[in-house]
Amino acid sequence: MKAVGVIVEYNPLHNGHVYHLQEARRLSGADAVVAVMSGPFLQRGEPAIVGKRARTEMALHAGADLVLELPVAYAVQPAEWFAFGAVSLLHRTGIVDSLCFGSESGDLDSLQRIARVLAVEPAGMREDIARRLREGASYPAAYAGAAAALAPGGVDAHDAAALLEQPNNSLGLHYLIALQRLGSAIQPFTAARTGAAYHEATPGPGAIASATAVRRLLMADGPNAAAPYVPAATLAILHREWQEGRAPIHWERFAQPLLHLAATRRASELERIAEVTEGLEHRLSRALAQLPEPSVEALLNAMKTKRYTRTKLQRMLAHLLLNHTKAECSPEQLAAGPGYLRVLGFNTQGQSLLKQMKKTASLPVVLKPSTFTHNQLELDIQAQVAYGLACQHRDTRKMFSDYYESPVRL
Repeated sequence: MKAVGVIVEYNPLHNGHVYHLQEARRLSGADAVVAVMSGPFLQRGEPAIVGKRARTEMALHAGADLVLELPVAYAVQPAEWFAFGAVSLLHRTGIVDSLCFGSESGDLDSLQRIARVLAVEPAGMREDIARRLREGASYPAAYAGAAAALAPGGVDAHDAAALLEQPNNSLGLHYLIALQRLGSAIQPFTAARTGAAYHEATPGPGAIASATAVRRLLMADGPNAAAPYVPAATLAILHREWQEGRAPIHWERFAQPLLHLAATRRASELERIAEVTEGLEHRLSRALAQLPEPSVEALLNAMKTKRYTRTKLQRMLAHLLLNHTKAECSPEQLAAGPGYLRVLGFNTQGQSLLKQMKKTASLPVVLKPSTFTHNQLELDIQAQVAYGLACQHRDTRKMFSDYYESPVRL
């Protein structure tokens, strides 16, 4: 059985994601789809609007066969480590033949040529990134500029810069770099993004809207507002999560514990937290003292600059909330790769994949965390507990669901 991998967040799953799943099967010729999905907290640092079990159900209804969790140590990271962690999981399953990611350009050839150059980081690239940062660029812009300057023959530097300014192209590049660094035989494919752009805040005339637009509709008017842009199964799951008080989850639900942590830690303690860099611990303390209101949104607005993007600051706050230290999230720790394959859910075909994976995987396959111990898994469990605290109707068993609940079966 041929399997294609996809790397997803599904915050929430919408019609564009269904298209991607269909294209992944078509382009790769695969019989099954293995999805690596972020848990409660996402790559841009924000909490998922609904929990990981609900999003696993959405994925299985939409066409995924087996869903694995990306450890939070990788899920809340810049693109380089997010991609490396997710691709590592697919590689270590031993059952995934191909990877299909979305991109704005659909230009796999150019991305692969750039990835081959960057996989073995060229001399001077870090210095070039540092120079661009000193000049006031954000890290994503600095990385894109430095990468474009190293564009190989056949790829114009200006064209490369334009290519890498697009978020899906940039993330796709990091997937390709990870495949190179792992020496993986997984074959990459890309599906050109269709319909709404990644950050498009309002829906267009068609049935595909960005996840950003869908979340805005959900936050303003509830599940029915998103009905034209999500599959029927997703809509039913959203209604259930709203009715049972488990959604919507957003940053303001964490305002009290987060602001307490930020205000009561000394600068030396804050400095130990992942992504608290370049004196941000002092900027955080100053911003807290000047907030017009005690909210996460106000804090983000007070701290945001051209250099310190909202995404960077959200990741910093997520690490603060979850007490992730620089030592736990160091490049040396992350370069070792994930330590297990956590199964979130599967269907009948996924069960066959799971049976095969237990024979081929080069990492332990975990169906219940209570049966396995690993530092990264402890962080996952803690993240789920913290996420559960933000639910309207708090349930201790749900907060500690990683210990009690088996994978979702469809």
